Amino acid sequence: MRFPRVFCCFVIRLSTSGVKMTHSLVGSGRKEQGVVIEEGWPGYDLELFNYPEHYRGDIESVLIPHGVIMNRIECLARDILEEIGHHTLMVLCVLKGGYKFCADLVDSIKAQSHSTNRKLTTRVEFIRLKSYLNDHSTEDLHIIGPEDLSMLKGKNVLIVEAIVETGKTMKALLQHVEMFQPKAVKVAGLLVKRVPNGPGTLPDYVGFVIPNRFVVGYALDYNEYFRDLNHICVISETGKLKYKV
Repeated sequence: MRFPRVFCCFVIRLSTSGVKMTHSLVGSGRKEQGVVIEEGWPGYDLELFNYPEHYRGDIESVLIPHGVIMNRIECLARDILEEIGHHTLMVLCVLKGGYKFCADLVDSIKAQSHSTNRKLTTRVEFIRLKSYLNDHSTEDLHIIGPEDLSMLKGKNVLIVEAIVETGKTMKALLQHVEMFQPKAVKVAGLLVKRVPNGPGTLPDYVGFVIPNRFVVGYALDYNEYFRDLNHICVISETGKLKYKV
């Protein structure tokens, strides 16, 4: 007789009073909806972390430390492997902001599949979406990448995106991918931003739900700057002016 897999999970909530960790049991039939960073959380003091000296004054705080990101990715990889990690997994990485998240997520999926003796083949394709000017999302969406995604036909597809805001960009990409008749399509979003008229439906796998603040680092950029930060940080007004185009 097989019993449902149950694992211990620490759900981290960040608030103005600090870090609150609640211990919960989550069964295999229930999926977490992401680690919630509450409104008003100022982030961690920059002096607690190492970061490139040339960004001094350009960022306000560390919102999510690199170690916390990596731990959360391991949890997402576990859920993905459990649900769609069978035989062949086609990964569609959304560039440029998603490349670090995608690389770390795929590495974790493969490592966990080896530890469970599960045969899994992964293939990664890349696509680029551009809809930002400075810190504002525009109505113009450009999909840049291979026009022929016929290799997705009949396959389990995982779209890996760094950040989801209004959901319009992801909706357009999903419509594009569905044209190639995949077996199933799932979306992994490292960050979901709470914005007015935000996504009605969350990605299938959510890393963190964050306040409506412009964040950089861990490959997320502001006009191509800040991708080299290991942590996810809040950009300062000085930084916005300094790197504005």
